[in-house]
Amino acid sequence: MRRVCFLLKVRQNLIDEYRARHAAVWPEMREALSAAGWHNYSLFLRDDGLLVGYLETDDFEAAKAGMEAAEVNARWQAGMAPFFESLDGSRPDEAMTPLTEVFHLD
Repeated sequence: MRRVCFLLKVRQNLIDEYRARHAAVWPEMREALSAAGWHNYSLFLRDDGLLVGYLETDDFEAAKAGMEAAEVNARWQAGMAPFFESLDGSRPDEAMTPLTEVFHLD
């Protein structure tokens, strides 16, 4: 299982709304993530808007492709795009660039 970590930046004036949206993630979005192979998926948000995402998956490219093919993901990403800084026209899920793991302790 591959561990994937990524960073994004939530606009500071939208942090409360971002938290509220994630307190009520649509059931069909949760199901799509699981079906696409996103396991142990967590988001951590710092007060300045730094967002750290973590997930485990057998194949990250396949997991991303599975979500890209899910209709619910298109709706979710369109609704989430205004929350983020520096997307440069990309959807939030396209802007997720995995960090390089330099240490892991089991």
